[in-house]
Amino acid sequence: MKKIFKIIGLIFKGIWKIISFIRITLVNLIFLASIAAIYFVYSSADSPAPEVAKTASALVLDLSGPIVEQSTYVNPLDSVTGSLFGRELPKENVLFDIVDVIRQAKTDDNITGLVLTLQDMPETSLTKLRYIAKAINEFKASGKPVFAAGDFYNQSQYYLASYADKIFLSPDGAVLLKGYKAYSMYYKTLLEKLDVSTHVFRVGTYKSAVEPFLRDDMSDAAKQSASRWVGQLWGAYSDDVATNRQIDVKVLNPSMEEFLAELKSVKGDVGALSLKLGLVDELATRQQVRQALVNAFGSDGEDGYKGVDYYQYLSKLKPQFNANNDDIAVIVASGAIMDGEQPRGRIGGDTLANLLRQARTDDKVKAVVLRVDSPGGSAFASEVIRNEIDALKASGKPVVVSMSSLAASGGYWISMGADRIIAQPTTLTGSIGIFSVITTFEKGLNKLGVNTDGVGTSPFANVGITQGFTDGASQAMQMAIEHGYYRFISLVGQNRGMDVDQVDKVAQGRVWTGQDALEHGLVDQIGDFDDAIDTAAQLSNLENYNLYWVEEPLSPAEQFFKDVFTEAKVHLGLDVSSMLPDAWQPAAKQLVSDANLLSSFNDPKGQYAFCLPCQVE
Repeated sequence: MKKIFKIIGLIFKGIWKIISFIRITLVNLIFLASIAAIYFVYSSADSPAPEVAKTASALVLDLSGPIVEQSTYVNPLDSVTGSLFGRELPKENVLFDIVDVIRQAKTDDNITGLVLTLQDMPETSLTKLRYIAKAINEFKASGKPVFAAGDFYNQSQYYLASYADKIFLSPDGAVLLKGYKAYSMYYKTLLEKLDVSTHVFRVGTYKSAVEPFLRDDMSDAAKQSASRWVGQLWGAYSDDVATNRQIDVKVLNPSMEEFLAELKSVKGDVGALSLKLGLVDELATRQQVRQALVNAFGSDGEDGYKGVDYYQYLSKLKPQFNANNDDIAVIVASGAIMDGEQPRGRIGGDTLANLLRQARTDDKVKAVVLRVDSPGGSAFASEVIRNEIDALKASGKPVVVSMSSLAASGGYWISMGADRIIAQPTTLTGSIGIFSVITTFEKGLNKLGVNTDGVGTSPFANVGITQGFTDGASQAMQMAIEHGYYRFISLVGQNRGMDVDQVDKVAQGRVWTGQDALEHGLVDQIGDFDDAIDTAAQLSNLENYNLYWVEEPLSPAEQFFKDVFTEAKVHLGLDVSSMLPDAWQPAAKQLVSDANLLSSFNDPKGQYAFCLPCQVE
């Protein structure tokens, strides 16, 4: 017996040594990575940080990475492992930072123009692009020139480029306009082959978030709804670009036959076709573009023009404060809505409620602007947030919702109680509906010879992922979902001054653009973030105020790691390409998106107000 205990002791001792070795190794790696990052960022004599706009220079808008409403929380360990094990460190561009930089540059005497070099900017929602475009137009109004230069332009890059005074395109390049689409991957047959049972409970003719688990194609009702708002988004895009380029909007909407005829006329030269159609002003090599910009802004003394890039300029931007003590609090609600505390990038019911409560108890805060960019999520968490908004209003502080690209389903739930709801024409909102989806695995387990049996004390004891659903349990779930839907539309009616039947007609899960939502009484005004701030100031009778961005603070250690590894990425070029081939990226992106969707389902009652089809491209 003593020998057995001794052997067990040796085994556990060996396991402990392995754990200790891994722990010490990981800590050492973190320490060494930190020292290396600090050394390269702060001690490199070869690459001193350039002075920003000390002399006349162009502002170079060289955005790299997605445009977001709020930077996501960066876990220090994630950053280290990401740089060590091949995962690309994310680089994000906050929408409001971009606009602030352009507006500051407009009044900066040392900034003589704007150059758009957007080749690393991914596709971005039209609503966000329009807000940036507004700032570019303000910049142009100051009399300073705007140039756009690129080898290729994706749809979003070209939208911003269309606001330039002159667009350069590589002779071998192209303008890639594909239009907008709303496609999903469907898993019904796959789930059947895997013997996975999918139990769906929903209310709403147009509530199509669960269709990928029930069908192999999009339903006619979903197609009808999506066709309308996708068409409206593309119409807005086309009108804006056609106006900027002074071309007929038909140029941007050819049939396949017309496009092929035009392409044949230039012998298949896509660059030449872009020039012929008036999409660009000049076909020029990089050397020719560089010389044109030298002529416009002067030489930097080497082989380029005088310019300061966006990130350098942003790092020197200082917030401006008024002398008074009055604040308008801005709270960003971006991402899927989940129960409990959640990091940035997701909306935690408790997390957002805490921020709203912080604004309510702060005597300096006189009004709140809630910036919503969300497809929804947990119905329970959405109600927790709405209750806190009601408490804010009861305290005498007006609440204005500024809808960004998306404020649908649960995103609308948390918006409907505001004193004023402001959306942009291209905002996607509505999707007032509710559902529950539960997968069980009894069929597959049975085929493998695994069976579940036993006794229970209630009719629900034998319901689970290994046992499936009884008819009674299914009926109970459906009744609970129907009650949740009725509660949703009743709350909309109470907050929007509509009766339940009126709400039901525009609900049923149907998605609306901001323009349609205004006509149906779901929002109060068409406008952007600036309009929301102005409205909040009017409602609180403020003429002078500061904007106070209410956010969950990082600890000093977390902020240090975030800053160090962000700088290391910029200076060391820690951009690791995806391990999958480019051709696989669209499918992989959709699979990851759907997997993330499932991982965000944590409502305690299993009830969700979520708009899956709103993920438009």
